Amino acid sequence: MPIATTPAPGASVFDALSLAATAADEILVGTARDTHDAISRRVHGLLKHPLGSAGAPVEVVHRGIAGAIYGSLGLALRGSSAGFDKLAEAGAGPRLEDGVRGRFVHSAVNGLIGDELLRDRPQLAIPMAVRVDGHDVALNPVDLCSAFPGATDKLVFFLHGLCENESYFNYFRERTGTTYGEALAARGWTPVFLRANTGLPIRHNGVMLAGLIRDAVEAWPVEVERIALVGHSMGGLIMRAATNILESDGPSWTDQVTDVITLCSPHRGAPIAWGIGHGSKFLGLLPETSAFGKILDRRSEGVRDLVDGYVDDIPPLKQARYRLVAATLTKSARHPVGNYVGDYLVRPRSAVGRDRRGAELFPDAEVLHVGNTDHFGVLNHPKVLAALERWLA
Repeated sequence: MPIATTPAPGASVFDALSLAATAADEILVGTARDTHDAISRRVHGLLKHPLGSAGAPVEVVHRGIAGAIYGSLGLALRGSSAGFDKLAEAGAGPRLEDGVRGRFVHSAVNGLIGDELLRDRPQLAIPMAVRVDGHDVALNPVDLCSAFPGATDKLVFFLHGLCENESYFNYFRERTGTTYGEALAARGWTPVFLRANTGLPIRHNGVMLAGLIRDAVEAWPVEVERIALVGHSMGGLIMRAATNILESDGPSWTDQVTDVITLCSPHRGAPIAWGIGHGSKFLGLLPETSAFGKILDRRSEGVRDLVDGYVDDIPPLKQARYRLVAATLTKSARHPVGNYVGDYLVRPRSAVGRDRRGAELFPDAEVLHVGNTDHFGVLNHPKVLAALERWLA
């Protein structure tokens, strides 16, 4: 799979509309057509015995009418998609990245089918980048000096989770009156927010992140003395994958990493990803439901990776302190409901890297449990904020 490392040319609303029309043709019309056809075959098959050859004309007419209707709908949608593509190629329409809603949709779609976009519609694939005020920052001394005028020698990199973008780290700031980035900046850290195509495999994103941090550190306005990594959900897995990229020529940026902090990251996998995979297999057992299984099968490699999480033979960085945040809907992590449901998306055992047999990925890590909240509630949570300030003192 090719790896996107350069900025996208700037996808427009018409690029998104073209994708939507294609998806409507392949998913909505295609699913309805295939399901209708499977049910029709089942019904006409049951009627063949009592009706004999008398039912054949009815079946032929039915199939002809249905084929004409679905064919005309598909033709119209494919024509619309081609028309939107021409408008996009001509530079018409606003850019998706120009507004908050457009960036939200762009990130969500990349999480769901980002690998497919990179292959078939690269203008819609999000490149991994440092972000400031909704824009990518080039990793050269001039642009970094301009984007980070108060650059310090302590960098804290923030990476979001599946289908998210860097703006998620601003959620729920009203609870504390600040954000993690702002609070750490007041303590001498320079927060660096990242954005990634979360539909790509975790290891691929890890390779890109390792290269990005290396380039950022080399071009940073001052010499970097300390690096902290903070990842929410999938972002924590990608950051761990990045630290496992071994440098063969000289010192590595990982030598400066002192802290790795993950917020509700599914180190041992997420039940919802497992459920989607098994759901697609279950739906594929019958012709009448197999079309719906194919929809689930279109999920990105990033989503597929969340079935097992990220378990690597390479041990944690020796010099880094690992801090793992887990959340449950219940006050206590030991509550049966909280232990089973977790934060809706990740169970506490997975968030701390423990498997069912009790084996630990991070035997020396400090664990923080946040109760009465969900997967996104750990963003700018007072309890996590206090811990971050203590951990990165």
